Amino acid sequence: MRIIVTGGAIIRDKDNRILLQMRSDYGDWGLPGGGMEPGETIEETMKREVLEETGLEVCKNELYGVYSGPRMQYRYPDGNEVVFVMFIFNALVDLNGKIGNDGNTVKFSDPNKESLRLEFKALEEIDISNISTVQRPIFEDLLIMKKEILRA
Repeated sequence: MRIIVTGGAIIRDKDNRILLQMRSDYGDWGLPGGGMEPGETIEETMKREVLEETGLEVCKNELYGVYSGPRMQYRYPDGNEVVFVMFIFNALVDLNGKIGNDGNTVKFSDPNKESLRLEFKALEEIDISNISTVQRPIFEDLLIMKKEILRA
């Protein structure tokens, strides 16, 4: 089983809604983010992945939590099994001119087709059963306002 280090972002709009990404790799919803490349810092990973998957540039960020342990095991649809070590950041982005007319979706055409849809949702409106299983602990922690940095 392979260990994958990832950087992801909790991005909020002016109404405190969270940006969700319909991911092509999992086929369900999650936060923008992805795997670290050799030589990158974890912050660089998160910023690069956010830009690639949403077209948004991170202006400011702070570490929200580090997720590791048994809950981070994942089996891709192709049968590949991995364990994630996820560094999740609260990230501030400039949304001016980036929101669609519906007021919910981010206007972005993903050339790599990693993001099928980008949509802001209020935390209490998010159906956790539609969130990638490996990212569900993040949303559970957001709901209970958990504060610890290290999360197993």
